[in-house]
Amino acid sequence: MFPLQGKAGEEVETFIGPSVKVEGKFYSQGRVVVAGAVSGSLKTESDLKVGKEAKLNATVEARSATIAGEVRGNIKIKERLELEASAKIIGDVETKTISMAEGAILQGKCIMMK
Repeated sequence: MFPLQGKAGEEVETFIGPSVKVEGKFYSQGRVVVAGAVSGSLKTESDLKVGKEAKLNATVEARSATIAGEVRGNIKIKERLELEASAKIIGDVETKTISMAEGAILQGKCIMMK
């Protein structure tokens, strides 16, 4: 499971648990952790963590993100995107920096911006 505190003590504002399914447009200004399912769009002005068992069929926007689960949809990250070994991304990615662990899957375009 995930700690409910982020970097430098930043607390998680929203936790979407393993049994939760969210459909539609989801917007937050705080840190979001997803362990369940999201369909539609997910946007946060802060950081996003997608757990290993999480499944997103959504467009995603965040300041930074760590992804261990599956995302089917385009991803736009302002700062840093980290893909863990279990990550599976099917869609285009736009980010400033990216880190991919061995075993991570990315099927789509990757655009690096300044």
